[in-house]
Amino acid sequence: MTSSQEADQVIEQSHAAWRSFVNGDPEPAKALFSQRDDVSLGNPFGPFVRGWAEAAQTMERAAALYRDGEVLGFELVSKFGSGDLACIAEVERYRVKVAGADDPSLVTLRVTSVFRREDNGWKIVHRHADPITSARSAESVIQG
Repeated sequence: MTSSQEADQVIEQSHAAWRSFVNGDPEPAKALFSQRDDVSLGNPFGPFVRGWAEAAQTMERAAALYRDGEVLGFELVSKFGSGDLACIAEVERYRVKVAGADDPSLVTLRVTSVFRREDNGWKIVHRHADPITSARSAESVIQG
């Protein structure tokens, strides 16, 4: 199996894991992440974290905010790979109940994921997901 095929397999596994995630189960996603000290994660609910312990806790907290979710789609923007590293940029779309909401909402995230081949296969070493999926004014970056 080529590196590209292996990377494609872990990308598909990550898509299945995010299906579980939006139903409140972080375990399949956690299983895909590197457990090394350099793993990093940025999600829509907080700042970046680094290291396995913080990444695992962040995933558990974030997954607990989702329930009754369904995947509407994964739109691949770009995919790069070389040797033991692969990177994807995607737009992920879900319909899910967030926090205490009674009704599902549409959630759209722009996501960048970096995968690294480790001794036990391909693992996510970095994931950044945020809700910025459309153009915004320059003033939107000003924190006041």
